[in-house]
Amino acid sequence: MKSTIVIGHKNPDTDSICSAICYADLKHRITGEEFIPCRAGEINSETEFVLNHFGVEVPKLIESLEPTISDVNFRKIDGISSRISLKRAWEHMRDNNIQTVPILTEQGKIKGILTHGDQARFYMEDQDASALSKARTPYSNIADTLQGEVVVGDPDECFTKGKVVVAAANPDIMEDYIDEHDMVLLGNRYESQLCAIEMNAGCIVIGLGAKVSKTIKKIAKEAGCTIIVSPLDTYTCAKLINQAVPVGHIMRKNNIVSFNQHDLITDVKTAVSKHRIRYFPILDDENRYLGMISQRNFLNIERQKVILVDHNEKGQAIDGIRSSEVVEVIDHHRIDSIETMNPIYFRNQPLGCTSTIIAMMYSENNQSISPKIAGLLCSAILSDTLMFRSPTCTPVDESTARFLAQIAGIDIENYSTAMFNAGSKLGKKTPDEIFHIDCKQFKTEGVSLVVSQVTSVSGKELEKVKVKMLPYMENLLPNSGMDMLFMMLTNIIGESTELLFVGTNAASVVRTAFDVEPETSCVTLNGVVSRKKQVLSPLINAIETLQ
Repeated sequence: MKSTIVIGHKNPDTDSICSAICYADLKHRITGEEFIPCRAGEINSETEFVLNHFGVEVPKLIESLEPTISDVNFRKIDGISSRISLKRAWEHMRDNNIQTVPILTEQGKIKGILTHGDQARFYMEDQDASALSKARTPYSNIADTLQGEVVVGDPDECFTKGKVVVAAANPDIMEDYIDEHDMVLLGNRYESQLCAIEMNAGCIVIGLGAKVSKTIKKIAKEAGCTIIVSPLDTYTCAKLINQAVPVGHIMRKNNIVSFNQHDLITDVKTAVSKHRIRYFPILDDENRYLGMISQRNFLNIERQKVILVDHNEKGQAIDGIRSSEVVEVIDHHRIDSIETMNPIYFRNQPLGCTSTIIAMMYSENNQSISPKIAGLLCSAILSDTLMFRSPTCTPVDESTARFLAQIAGIDIENYSTAMFNAGSKLGKKTPDEIFHIDCKQFKTEGVSLVVSQVTSVSGKELEKVKVKMLPYMENLLPNSGMDMLFMMLTNIIGESTELLFVGTNAASVVRTAFDVEPETSCVTLNGVVSRKKQVLSPLINAIETLQ
């Protein structure tokens, strides 16, 4: 069974990251199963400070939940060498019940593909007596195919010149149709063996397991003639010998359709539907062969189980969320558009922080909270409530944070100041980095908008940011796919926000939402620090009113 991932929203803030880490820990302790905390974007400076302070690793980054080839139970079929005989290749395919087999280099990379169709074409087409030499067939392949052994000569050498001849006539007649370098299939007659060697045959194949005299071996060795002894009769040897051809001779070398293990299933399905091949090779990032996949493998793809924390909106969720199976939601925002396949555990409380809910769940499940987990939960609450200054902060948030601070051994005032200062280092960041530090998308009444927020304990720092953000937002809007862009520059100490805005009707929306008359693309909102309660709700209400 796959592990369940616990993940927050895109452009994660401290609450999103800490909630994922702590809830994964709680779920593992309750169930004993594996829960992996993940993130849907890069962490910001504030969150980095928190994780470093408590010695916690940054959660794994997942950019999409769209299933890839690696999520499919494709067949781990062994590849074969290009020197292996058609006989051995057929046996390999028969034993593994496959119709396609990859031909690999020594480094494990795809050299070619062999199918039953390729083998059938080789046998059904008119193969002349020179097929083995044209394929440069190793003598070891011929001996193996004929269940025999090389008694004179080097098994690793190849038959490269001449044709295959069946010596059924008397020696005096054999001289008329045996040419130099030919491979001669014959029986146990000494005269015929000697005649073939004297005619400069490249190889003689002696059937019926006949014993080869020392004299013939000596003469053959001196003449450079290979001798293969087989227990099969001459007819059977003649019938089977073309199966000794190495697969490299008939394999498909060009236009091989393969896929990377990280390719999206939706893309692979589209590509596969355009071909009549049943199996396709799967490669790793170094183009090494991993296994084979067929359309049948797509029938029972196990969906990735996901727990969402600190959001429940499709627009804020990681890409591909609809391809996964959402099994739980823990959140403190408005309820929106996430759809589920089955009834799930959904916990949504009007609190200032998701981490407050998770801290409560530790207590409800009689689980102790370690100093490290307490530190993460407390940091998230302090961040989301702006150290209890946000109107979203409830008495439960504050009392929980103070309880957690005691376990973590931190002083709330000093620690919060250090945390906010770490997150306020905006001077060295580009406008794009600043805008996406904490950026959320919303949609209402057919209108798409983004509300970004940065906080600082320094009014001067925010003023410098303001100068470069408006031009950036104006340039960003046309290609953003959004109707309006808003950005909150929130002064934690001053408990106020400079709201920047661009987009069609954005000024009208701001005027209606906050009962102000904007003279520029910026208004000052005193006492406003919360995006969720003090900015987003008025904006959405204004948009609905103006529609």
